[in-house]
Amino acid sequence: MAQLSTYIAFPGNAKEAFTHYQGVFGGDLTLITYADMPQMEGMPFEPDPTAVAHAQLDLPGGTITGSDGMPGEDYVVKGSIYSLMYELDDVAKAQELIDALVAAGGEINMPFEKAPWGDTYGQVFDKFGVMWAFDVPGN
Repeated sequence: MAQLSTYIAFPGNAKEAFTHYQGVFGGDLTLITYADMPQMEGMPFEPDPTAVAHAQLDLPGGTITGSDGMPGEDYVVKGSIYSLMYELDDVAKAQELIDALVAAGGEINMPFEKAPWGDTYGQVFDKFGVMWAFDVPGN
């Protein structure tokens, strides 16, 4: 079975981000640090043992995966070229999630309201710079 999952390389704060996402969205979180993994031959860098090598959050309707980025790389997370689209069937639940992201330091990018195409839609940047789009179809 094929499955598409989002993968985000964070600039050293993947554990904080994934723990935050679990607190907002719920789900099952797996965090693996480099210290948890066997020594790997041919690594292009010496990993910090406390850095997140892989994180996976299985939440209702999808999976978010990611890690801490490689040292020396410039990881700009905030931008509007992408977003994580979360489609729900309950306007109140979507608003609750948006409110939780904003209360934790996020900011509204587009108000959550009735869109011209008939859905209720809005966008928020979370405190890590990730843009979340929320959509409740035809309500």
